[in-house]
Amino acid sequence: MDLRVPVPRGLLKGPRRLLAAAAAVVVLAGAGTWSAVASDGPSGVRRTDRVMTMADGTRLDTSYFTGASSGRRPAVLLAHGFGGSKDDVRQEAEDLTRAGYTVLTWSARGFGRSTGKIGLNDPEHEVADVSRLIDWLAEQPQVRLDAKGDPRVGVTGGSYGGAVSLLAAGHDRRVDAIAPAVTYWNLADALFPNGVFKKLWAGVFFNTGGGCARFEPALCRMYDRVAESGTPDAAARELLRERSPVAVAGRIKVPTLLVQGQTDSLFTLAQSDAAAKALRAGGAPVAVDWIAGGHDGGDMEDSRVQGRVTAWFDHYLKGDDSAATGPAFRVTRTGGVDSTDGAAQLRGASADAYPGLRDHPRAVPLSGREQHVANPAGASPPGVSALPGLGGSGGLSQLSALGVGVSLDFPGQYARFDSAQLTRDLRITGSPTATVHVTSTTGDAVLFGKVYDVGPDGARQVLPAQLVTPLRVTGAKAGKDVTVTLPAIDHEVRKGHRLRLVLASTDLGYASPAAPATYTVSLGSDLSVPTAPAVTTAAAPLPSWVWWLPLAGALGALALLVTGRRPTAAPAPDPALADVPLQITDLSKRYAGSADRYAVRELSFRVEKGQVLGLLGPNGAGKTTTLRMLMGLIGPDGGQIRVFGHAVRPGAPVLSRVGAFVEGAGFLPHLSGRENLELYWRATGRPPGDAHLDEALEIAGLGDALARAVRTYSQGMRQRLAIAQAMLGLPDLLILDEPTNGLDPPQIREMREVMIRYAAAGRTVIVSSHLLAEVEQSCTHLVVMDRGRLVQAGPVRDIVGSGDTLLVGTGTPVEEPVVEKVAALPGVASAVRTEDGLLIRLEPGGAAEELVVELVRLEVPVASVGPHRRLEDAFLTLIGGAP
Repeated sequence: MDLRVPVPRGLLKGPRRLLAAAAAVVVLAGAGTWSAVASDGPSGVRRTDRVMTMADGTRLDTSYFTGASSGRRPAVLLAHGFGGSKDDVRQEAEDLTRAGYTVLTWSARGFGRSTGKIGLNDPEHEVADVSRLIDWLAEQPQVRLDAKGDPRVGVTGGSYGGAVSLLAAGHDRRVDAIAPAVTYWNLADALFPNGVFKKLWAGVFFNTGGGCARFEPALCRMYDRVAESGTPDAAARELLRERSPVAVAGRIKVPTLLVQGQTDSLFTLAQSDAAAKALRAGGAPVAVDWIAGGHDGGDMEDSRVQGRVTAWFDHYLKGDDSAATGPAFRVTRTGGVDSTDGAAQLRGASADAYPGLRDHPRAVPLSGREQHVANPAGASPPGVSALPGLGGSGGLSQLSALGVGVSLDFPGQYARFDSAQLTRDLRITGSPTATVHVTSTTGDAVLFGKVYDVGPDGARQVLPAQLVTPLRVTGAKAGKDVTVTLPAIDHEVRKGHRLRLVLASTDLGYASPAAPATYTVSLGSDLSVPTAPAVTTAAAPLPSWVWWLPLAGALGALALLVTGRRPTAAPAPDPALADVPLQITDLSKRYAGSADRYAVRELSFRVEKGQVLGLLGPNGAGKTTTLRMLMGLIGPDGGQIRVFGHAVRPGAPVLSRVGAFVEGAGFLPHLSGRENLELYWRATGRPPGDAHLDEALEIAGLGDALARAVRTYSQGMRQRLAIAQAMLGLPDLLILDEPTNGLDPPQIREMREVMIRYAAAGRTVIVSSHLLAEVEQSCTHLVVMDRGRLVQAGPVRDIVGSGDTLLVGTGTPVEEPVVEKVAALPGVASAVRTEDGLLIRLEPGGAAEELVVELVRLEVPVASVGPHRRLEDAFLTLIGGAP
């Protein structure tokens, strides 16, 4: 199985094909160095490629970057991530050179064009190589010296390169400052957390390194031994620990900027926490920065982080006291957690001191009886959390049709304990803890702890950063109290949500005991949640979505002038609905001139963050009237509409958080598409940078037509331009009325993907459409109207899936004997092979979740599971149009 996965640049790269030499090389006698032809880079950056020979004969491929100006500069050693080479950090090297440094990059042993075995930063090899490179820098005329043989030098790098930065500072006193990123403090703890083997990430390491034979023999033997037994031994832990920065903790005295990723199941925030504590205890200046991304993906904030690393070196290498090194602690909070405009913007929170992972804990009571948890034979089927290479598309992620998503806990294989609904928002910053009592029918128990954020309806649960904590409980046969330290996160749990502590027996990313066992788990304490109140979020920018406010305000002013009415006081905001995008209560609107004929009558529904809500109904159902009232274009005759707790009325300021595409948009025909969008945004009075114009234009997909006059556009092109205009500024709540009119099938598919991505970032979309197949594929929730009234509201799966037949898609055809076994399962009425998989009819009371578990047990290659009944069937049934 190929476990190689794409991850951010400079962290973990797949092996690269060796490139042919571009220039002839000559041996420099007595220098142990081969030198290649130098080249001039951008803005006067000069690069010289050399192959340097180390003491044991290993050849390192290096690049030396110098600026055009004369004089000596501080030097920076820039290391690459595991599996990559010096080529991966070339852009960063050029940027640092332009910032006033000389920079040396190199391909570590076993990578790129360098020779030697991979030693996982062996002090006698990779770390000694860094000291040899510092020796070489001390002889260069461009490098500033503190003393003879002692250059002014900093070291930085990501992941594998971050660890060698720390190790170099511990082994070589000439290092003056370091900035390691997304790396480890103790590799043994990273790969064997709490005595449990992190088998998938370990497999990624050895596979990405080119196979066991590319590593030092001692590492290869260690990996084979642990992978076979599934249990790390003391010798394995010691081997990895001695190659980790923790082994030289007391010798690292230099200023250290620790950058760590929040979405990182390989090197968690606990690694940088241990480093920060140890280095501070030794007297080193330390700053900690938690970025949005990590080895599991996300935004690596490359530009911001590189700017902070440069400022760090400016202060500590150049001695520039005016260079701001940033706060002692900073954490990036993404749109899905704290930002007011979704994932498109990241906001920083900071504190004057690093709070650690247990700052100001708050007790959250949990409830739940004693529970029995089965560890199945062979630890199969395993639960699913964060997985290298899985979870993005395909495989178990297709089970979203059942609402289980990527995080999957199998019935009978986990214990759960829930809190009450929170009465106020709760920001978790650090590692929650809880004490549990564990008993095992065998000697040891292996459990996986996780904390879910569970929505108000209980149907939607989120595993923050997809992180779990493995735990090996030794001597559990007699029963044992253990404290579970859960993954460190920065996550806001909203009022009305619950916290759920889950202890599962299996996880696909880790090795569990193969022997069957039963664990008994009970609560021993409340959940203790760190809150770190001193970490404060930067003030939010002013809202950047001034959509219908100018139009609504103008209409309101005109009405006042014509009628002479005095404005009435607006209803007070409802604090309980401050985080609810839309709450409609008993909304009614009569037809003009009629006292008893209603376009909308006593309509009530609610829309939550992250939902794509489909508004459905036949012609005359009242959909467009509802949307026009929502936009403040017409007033209701009864009831109320609240957006984020504020009552909607013409000119209401809250409408600045709403974007809409209702019945098309008016454009100036003589201007181009781009000019129309720019003119529209300027009219709102907001800064151009808040428009996110490039994203809107990408959504429009008009290509070269953007430069043409709108009068030359087809209806479909005008439709796409109007949709792009509606998305300018990335509003919190986006209203789309028949957005696919005039679009061809590829454009409809693109619009579907846009809506899903838009809501996934924490925003909300309401779409009215007559294309039921598109609504079924793009919407998470539905509101069905008929004759102005609400017929049904709820998740799509509940409305569509009320039938008793499921379509199970399979990656490969299912053999007839397996079909017969499926048909004989409890709760299954029948099973029939189809071209794409199996059509399974459940008996009354049969559960889809239980069926999935049985299918996995029978090794059916499940690729997707969904209701067989179409939305069209459900829709016709609801409005009385079914045969």
